[in-house]
Amino acid sequence: MARGKLRIHLGAAPGVGKTYAMLAEAHRRVERGTDCVVAFVEHHGRPRTEVLLHGLEQVPRRELEYRGGVFPEMDLDAVLARRPQVALVDELAHTNVPGSRNAKRWQDVEELLTAGIDVVSTVNIQHLESLGDVVESITGVRQQETVPDEVVRRADQVELVDMTPEALRRRMAHGNIYRPDKIDAALSNHFRPGNLTALRELALLWVADRADAYLTQYRSEHRVSKIWGSRERIVVGLTGGPEGRTLIRRGARLAEKGAGGEVLAVYIARSDGLTSASPKELVLQRTLVEDLGGTFHHVVGDDIPAALLAFARGVNATQIVLGSSRRKTWQYVFGPGVGATVARESGPDLDVHIVTHDEVARGRGLPVARGARLGRSRRVWGWITGVAGPPLLAALLNAVDLGLANDMLLFLALTVAAALLGGLLPALASAAVGSLLLNYFYTPPLHRWTIADPKNIVAIVIFVAVGVAVASVVDLAARRTHQAARLRAESEILSFLAGNVLRGETGLEDLLERVRETFGMESAALLERASDVEPWTCAGRVGRGHPVDRPDQADVDMPVGDHMALALTGRVLPAEDRRVLAAFAAQAAVVLDRRRLREEADRARTLAEGNRIRTALLAAVSHDLRTPLAGIKAAVTSLRSEDVEWSEEDRAELLAGIEEGADRLDHLVGNLLDMSRLQTGTVTPLIREIDLDEVVPMALGGVPEGSACLDVPETLPMVAVDPGLLERAMANLVENAVKYSPPGAPVLVAGSALADRVEVRVVDRGPGVPDEAKERIFEPFQRHGDAPRGAGVGLGLAVARGFAEAMGGTLEAEDTPGGGLTMVLTLRAAGTRPEHRPAAEPERQAS
Repeated sequence: MARGKLRIHLGAAPGVGKTYAMLAEAHRRVERGTDCVVAFVEHHGRPRTEVLLHGLEQVPRRELEYRGGVFPEMDLDAVLARRPQVALVDELAHTNVPGSRNAKRWQDVEELLTAGIDVVSTVNIQHLESLGDVVESITGVRQQETVPDEVVRRADQVELVDMTPEALRRRMAHGNIYRPDKIDAALSNHFRPGNLTALRELALLWVADRADAYLTQYRSEHRVSKIWGSRERIVVGLTGGPEGRTLIRRGARLAEKGAGGEVLAVYIARSDGLTSASPKELVLQRTLVEDLGGTFHHVVGDDIPAALLAFARGVNATQIVLGSSRRKTWQYVFGPGVGATVARESGPDLDVHIVTHDEVARGRGLPVARGARLGRSRRVWGWITGVAGPPLLAALLNAVDLGLANDMLLFLALTVAAALLGGLLPALASAAVGSLLLNYFYTPPLHRWTIADPKNIVAIVIFVAVGVAVASVVDLAARRTHQAARLRAESEILSFLAGNVLRGETGLEDLLERVRETFGMESAALLERASDVEPWTCAGRVGRGHPVDRPDQADVDMPVGDHMALALTGRVLPAEDRRVLAAFAAQAAVVLDRRRLREEADRARTLAEGNRIRTALLAAVSHDLRTPLAGIKAAVTSLRSEDVEWSEEDRAELLAGIEEGADRLDHLVGNLLDMSRLQTGTVTPLIREIDLDEVVPMALGGVPEGSACLDVPETLPMVAVDPGLLERAMANLVENAVKYSPPGAPVLVAGSALADRVEVRVVDRGPGVPDEAKERIFEPFQRHGDAPRGAGVGLGLAVARGFAEAMGGTLEAEDTPGGGLTMVLTLRAAGTRPEHRPAAEPERQAS
């Protein structure tokens, strides 16, 4: 069955028109005859959006009961049974009510797509999982409902629904987004122009990156080599010399002039024997380019200009930044240099910037290693010298009589020149042609192919032997130099790679991307299996090529041990490249092992934290729970004693002691159970809108009368909370404040509104807490100062913060002006649909 297609309307903030655009698209499809239904659409009471639902078939929602409330959710089974061509599913990041088949709505959408149903959905940029920290830094609010980025990236179409901040604020002011009583708070907080502009930029950049990925994939699939300058990409060519930092900074300034510009610094390790780079300088340049937001790339290439241009076209670059040549003037006789060659061959689609620097014309710093494998132009000149040189020399010597010895020396010098230029074969050709000409023109009898004097035969044989020997030595030296240069290039890459891996700077995907980039492959994957009979599984994959499931499907496979292999697609590698590939494969296995060890260490750390909690729990049970039990036991024993006649006052005092001990036990056990729920992530808040004055007074029932006073105005907006969790959190806060407040100084519980938040402050006049300990008091089993052992197990504040964060709020400690401590509980004001979360996040609950 063909998988359905997913289309997502992406917006920067609520109210930009995502649902409206989705419904308008549905009407267009219905008019074209497409079977389209509304699986779940939330109009939030917006009249214009609600009107668009008319004329569309709606699948009835499924109502789920949970903790005394009824909540509507998408009926996934009904949609699958109806089996439309297109289903509209609003709010992709929504968390389903407990009791649903899936925890998240995007998982419901995955089932619809698997069933072959096309889905049109909506999501805001702040709900993408990877942007949670960024959005929190902008808005001050942590998004509890998120969707994995990969779900959105896999969508067949992502359409940006855009609106300027000014237009969105006008919509808000006109009442088209929220209810009138919520407009002022929204405009002064989340819908501030700065917030909306930053969120809009996030959305635009994310969609631009997505479009760039589509473009790269299209160019790869259609083998488009011509550069399409959709955005500025500046490639900075590095030689490892000191001028590299100047070039990187110039490239960064060029990138800043164009929105979304990128800097890609590339060092091409030559195999032609030119100056090697300084590893220390390369490390400094790599650090600099990464600090400036760019990326560093290390590539092997025999032809520097060709490799640089191939890399630039491969990444769809628009500009290349190179430094002026460090060669001295006389060195230009060997060729125009890399910069001039790149500028000449770049074509009209690539701009080349030649940047001056302090090292111009000062030399390369290290001697040039000559004699690398002979290039094409050098071989051509060798053949010209070896074939055309002897006839020209013979014509010249016919005009001047220098004697046979001198003639032979001149022909021998020409053979040596051909050997130095072109290697063995041109030298053999020169020796053969030269010996024939010597025999015909200069060896008696002249102008005949015979040799009368045997001594002349010996001279000609020696002449040929010397030419062949010189040519062989030149060719062998060229091969050895090429091998040494290649080994040096390989060692540079491997040392650079090993340094990154040992420092832990390279992940598995980054390493595979480096392999793919270094060898110019389409894709790279690390495959593994548990045994010889088990199927292969992919531990990591990069690239755009067709994915391979087994090593034998790849163009190149490199085994790593018995049950792991590195598989590459794109071309067949020569045997000499497999040595470096084997090192890459071994490093990939090391990176994979290190990643798994890190995961095991994280699990071990979690277990250790659990052991610490359990140890503290046992300590609490051994003392704090035994103390009230001992008091109850003593009071009961005394009352049952027949040897003592207790007065009514004494009996009442003993019964009061029993009741107080039972209350302490109930409080301690309740906190222990709450902490265990938080640690295991089983706290499921049932969020609903409620007034604070309905909950907060109930939390004061456990403290002595007169020890706390309440100031919660009735005009406060309603809050979106779980009433039970809020009551427990407030009770713990008030009891903790009363415990440390001096006699005659009642604790103040005050409420106030701030933008779209409501704050509840619990103010005491106790000794206070220093700044360095304000976070530590929220940790489980922590007591501050000289609190007695019988004062509790140190869980009250930890439970209160855990419950606050489970409801989407925060709990912080502040100094009370004049002395004391103030606990600030911040809650989300009602006004938007409650966010249902199946479980609180354990790592945040433990804070």
